[in-house]
Amino acid sequence: MTLPTDHPLIDGRTSHSPLVRAYRGDRPDRLPVWFMRQAGRSLPEYRELRVGTAMLDACLNPELSSEITLQPVRRHGVDAGIFFSDIVVPLKLAGVDVAIVPGRGPVLSAPIASAADVAALRPLEPDALAPISEGVARTVTELGSTPLIGFAGAPFTLAAYLVEGGPSKDHLAARTLMHADPATWNALLGWAADVTGAFLRAQVLAGASAVQLFDSWVGSLSVADYEAHVAPFSARAIAHVKDLDVAIVHFGVGTAHLLGSMHAIGADVMGVDDRIPLDEASVLLGTDVPLQGNINPALLAAPWPVLEAHVRDVIERGRAARSHVLNLGHGVPPDTDPDVLTRIVALAHA
Repeated sequence: MTLPTDHPLIDGRTSHSPLVRAYRGDRPDRLPVWFMRQAGRSLPEYRELRVGTAMLDACLNPELSSEITLQPVRRHGVDAGIFFSDIVVPLKLAGVDVAIVPGRGPVLSAPIASAADVAALRPLEPDALAPISEGVARTVTELGSTPLIGFAGAPFTLAAYLVEGGPSKDHLAARTLMHADPATWNALLGWAADVTGAFLRAQVLAGASAVQLFDSWVGSLSVADYEAHVAPFSARAIAHVKDLDVAIVHFGVGTAHLLGSMHAIGADVMGVDDRIPLDEASVLLGTDVPLQGNINPALLAAPWPVLEAHVRDVIERGRAARSHVLNLGHGVPPDTDPDVLTRIVALAHA
């Protein structure tokens, strides 16, 4: 299938943007920059907009999700919007009883514990994706020549939430199921891959110019476990958008040891967290792989001379790769001064 004729990559609005060019391996005159979690808690306009609205309700309100996505683009002048969503949104759309509890995170009413539980999971129906498609379409219209990145959680991270019933420090229940009942694990990961894939595809068809597959918890796995029990399902997830010819970014936390394996699922761009310098990541992956990253979020609160020196070092190390998109090594902390992000964008563009 090809993209719709009015898609920003087809009608030319975003096809020559710095971000899309860098994702495709080019080095534009201006270094593109955006920030994971740039939309949301760090912005006073977001906090004002969210008063009285639960997180998942905001994600599923097209007008709200679009406005929240646009806020950091207006404020910071970043080179991309990242669609405002949450890793568990596609789970909710598929009928899973999940809520985001303030101060804790996603919590499920009934964790997955057996083959019967997996068999009871419903597919993600196309009609359920309507609020996502509408939110993306609204956002793309407003963004004009600035590309929108679609977002989804990877199958392992979704499965970790499903099995643990909420956030976990070690994901022990998920890793136990992986080995104790491989058939159930494979069925669960297959379901999660198709839910994630459908979620990504809806965003691309509605106008997203790239997608990012985010594997928050995969760093807890060994290379052997990742390649045997997870990689095939991450590949299955992105297969849902492979025919649409958009750049696919893959990112995980604590994944220096997994970078090669994560790239091998078919990703075009590797997001790198702040635990490994970009030039070292480029050696591991090969210098032909575009990289994204990897300012240390902890330094956003440091004095500007310290942060500036760090940002310049990240940019310099990024020159080892074929191309580079400047970003954080993880998301924007909620107490970050927004003006600092704006200043980083100005530095990158200069």
